[in-house]
Amino acid sequence: MQETTLSELRNQTRHFFDLIEAGETIRVLRNGKPIADIMPVQKDVPSWKRRQAQPLLVNGVEISRLILEDRGC
Repeated sequence: MQETTLSELRNQTRHFFDLIEAGETIRVLRNGKPIADIMPVQKDVPSWKRRQAQPLLVNGVEISRLILEDRGC
């Protein structure tokens, strides 16, 4: 994470926003103290990735458990 002062951010806005667009997070300092973190916007995540995965079941038993038992683990 890069750090910059508020006045440096103001004077070099394009440079810092190019870094942010490239994936960097910029911490802004005022009087030596952090006041903000500017980070890239998260890309849209498809709805199927937002749902919590549910285990696959066969006759009420998780398939992963059946595989492990079959392998003798």
